[in-house]
Amino acid sequence: QSHRDDSSYQSGYSSPVQPRPSSQLRLICPHLPFSPCVSPNNSPVRRLVRQPTKESSSVSIEHNFEEGFCMLNQYRLQDEIGKGSFGIVKLAYNSSDDNLYAMKILSKKKLRRSAGFFRRPPPRVLSAGSGPSIDNPSGVDSPSLGASSSSLAAVAAAPDPLQRVYREIAMQKKLNHPNVVKLVEVLDDPEQDNLYMVFELVERGQVMEVPTDSPLDEETAWNYFRDIVSGLEYLHFQKIVHRDIKPSNLLLTDDGRIKIADFGVSNEFSGNDILLSNTAGSPAFLAPECVREGQKYFTGRALDIWALGVTLYCFLYGKVPFDKDPKIALYHSIVHDQPEFSDVPPLSEYVIDLMKRMMTKDPETRITLPEIKEHVWVTNFGSFPLPDEEENCSLVEVTQADVDSCIRRIPKLETLILVKSILRNRSFKHPFGSGKDWDKTRSLSAPETVDVPSQRRVSMDASLPTLKEVSSAREQ
Repeated sequence: QSHRDDSSYQSGYSSPVQPRPSSQLRLICPHLPFSPCVSPNNSPVRRLVRQPTKESSSVSIEHNFEEGFCMLNQYRLQDEIGKGSFGIVKLAYNSSDDNLYAMKILSKKKLRRSAGFFRRPPPRVLSAGSGPSIDNPSGVDSPSLGASSSSLAAVAAAPDPLQRVYREIAMQKKLNHPNVVKLVEVLDDPEQDNLYMVFELVERGQVMEVPTDSPLDEETAWNYFRDIVSGLEYLHFQKIVHRDIKPSNLLLTDDGRIKIADFGVSNEFSGNDILLSNTAGSPAFLAPECVREGQKYFTGRALDIWALGVTLYCFLYGKVPFDKDPKIALYHSIVHDQPEFSDVPPLSEYVIDLMKRMMTKDPETRITLPEIKEHVWVTNFGSFPLPDEEENCSLVEVTQADVDSCIRRIPKLETLILVKSILRNRSFKHPFGSGKDWDKTRSLSAPETVDVPSQRRVSMDASLPTLKEVSSAREQ
């Protein structure tokens, strides 16, 4: 793909979008399996197979109160960088690979007390094509959670919300895309309240604060938007609707790339789309069909498109298009009002056209993701087309075995020492126990329980007494 200079842009384009610097362009060379301008690891061909998650066989927790840090296995926990309803996020330094990570520490007790994954109850979800129809107006024949098999649906519908967390973890561990945050490792001690999730650290944090007096220029918004579209296409290809696309869930890397984060309210589905009946996500980013009175069901993909349009509006204007208090007034504005596109800052007519089409009230006529990829503003009149779906995506399937093994159960340190002692000494005697204090805690049926002198020797070491045959008087 050749790139033309600025003078060759279409005439009439009031604010031409400039591409990334030449050092960041992704050239397509048919004779190479990857772009010569970037690392081969960023090539779709190379990222089809995700590197396996590193795991260790034990864990140790050490608190250093003098220096104010805690060691969790190879991770040194440092400053708090985030906080939520069910836990916190801390900066974690991995001494084994000399890298920094973001470790989310969740409370399992709080999760169990909640009704669903993180903050919200599990929605009643139906695959598109089921639910309300002419033949079945009630739409109650086949509710499911959109899992790929009945066994996975049973897991997703399990009463224990931790099972839903584990399924989300199993899914995130398999996702592998340059524009989606990677889950690196999960640690779960069954005897502790905390669940530890280790993510790759995205250095510059969320892309922007909203509201802000310093919105993005159109060129920067164009670069960021294309990354979001690529990441969202990958998620939809994996049959996942994110449901919470917004600037605070879009993280920025050191080299200016966007990564989609926070799958707390996401849903999986089967078929072409998903039918939902509950609201989830941030109120200002909710689509009209979610809050419209009398509407029972709505599709999932269109929700992400609406939120994508609101996000682009935030990029360019530094505020949300609908901002009313209380929520009732906000929802009324989302359903009935049109977003305002002011002359400050000056924007091209093409980006305004795209925002209008993404924020169309009717989800049936709202622009779709494939159409967004072909829009003149996104491709700069065809000069910079996005990779096609086949190149950008590879299907990931989550099996029941993945769900069962998504958490690494961490044994207690004392348990590991006990097992090592048993193997080394070939004895079931407790390595920490000695004397009568330990003996009192043992069952009377256990070996060496009763403290009495014993001359018994193992039969292999003991010599048997000599036996003499004696004839009885009767035989004589």
